[in-house]
Amino acid sequence: MTGALMLEQNLLHHWIERARAGDSSAFERLMLLHEKMVLRTAQRLLLNTEDAKDAAQEVFLKLYKNLGRFRDDGDLAPWLYRMTVNVCFDSKRKVKAAIPIDCAPDSHDAAPDPEKTLRAAEQRRLVFSAIERLPERERAAVVLRDIEGCTTAEAAAILGSSEETVRSQISTARAKIRKFVAERLSKASGGSK
Repeated sequence: MTGALMLEQNLLHHWIERARAGDSSAFERLMLLHEKMVLRTAQRLLLNTEDAKDAAQEVFLKLYKNLGRFRDDGDLAPWLYRMTVNVCFDSKRKVKAAIPIDCAPDSHDAAPDPEKTLRAAEQRRLVFSAIERLPERERAAVVLRDIEGCTTAEAAAILGSSEETVRSQISTARAKIRKFVAERLSKASGGSK
């Protein structure tokens, strides 16, 4: 473990201990450190900004209520990922209606070619539309592994699955995404189905 990582882990451990003791500023620091990750993950799972904000609030409420039971064996992020996935799954079960997609890009590139930018935006919209149609376990595996950058082992631990199951879910999801995007692009270019 590098010195900087060790220092960061010690600081995180310190904030967790202070938050357990009732220090609200320490809990706030934990929230600030992890809020972007939780919100980003919720947005990618729920595909709706407002629902994602509600889910993120619920995740941090659960963290606050359960901080005393959190096993401080390292990083808080895996626990938060797992809680975010669970909260989002619960939210999706409660609302069975179709959820509109929110395709706001993470960042804006200063691309000099407007046509290239438009094509990239359309492909991004198609990928998010494909992700929206995936079963929730496949969607969670793809979001955690391919978008959030978790390792297969981390995604498996977060989802409570084996690494083989996660690899299978990702492979199946990627094939579905590729097929969906190819079909839509073929239709858009005037090709046959």
